[in-house]
Amino acid sequence: MIQIKRLPLGPMQTNCYIVMCENTGQTAVIDPSWDGRALAAALTDGGHNLTHILLTHAHFDHVGGLAELKEAFPEIPVYIHPDAAEQLSQAAMQAMFFGMKLIQPPAAEKNLAEGDIIELGDLRLQVFYTPGHAEGHVSFYLPEFNVIFSGDVLFQGSIGRTDLPGGDHSLLIQIIEDKLLTLPDQTHVLSGHGSPTTIGQERQTNPFLQ
Repeated sequence: MIQIKRLPLGPMQTNCYIVMCENTGQTAVIDPSWDGRALAAALTDGGHNLTHILLTHAHFDHVGGLAELKEAFPEIPVYIHPDAAEQLSQAAMQAMFFGMKLIQPPAAEKNLAEGDIIELGDLRLQVFYTPGHAEGHVSFYLPEFNVIFSGDVLFQGSIGRTDLPGGDHSLLIQIIEDKLLTLPDQTHVLSGHGSPTTIGQERQTNPFLQ
């Protein structure tokens, strides 16, 4: 009923996720991190019906492929939390600060908020507002399949950095404790970098959460 592909892309190997409802073919891209043309080709070749482009946040390494993806699919809306919109408008400038170049992404068309439900065919993605790593950060939860796309909030053995503008370490820890660690242990955490993990594993072994 669900198909999930993880694609580590770009110089920071940022995870882009392709999520498809197998019953309908409707597909979302979560964080088109880099190589937008190759990503668009993969969607077309795979027979995906792209209907949503979802952003966990707007750090440049998560939106580096957005401009090219929108060029290929101009009618598909981009969803973002409004608190992240300004950062999205500065993505190319962010990249230059780190010595990289990207095509400035367009503005998002749709706003996300805590409690929203994204309908993707027969799938229902719940929106969690999860700031702390970046302003306007959100995560996407699929309770039926025990999966959360956590962006840069929680990683295998680590947490999101908070030394960039908009970062807040205390807030991030509070968000993880209140919104992620309350999920079932078997919940798969699909993060913005690195390998998948589970809530149970991170609860027991993550050194930042002890």
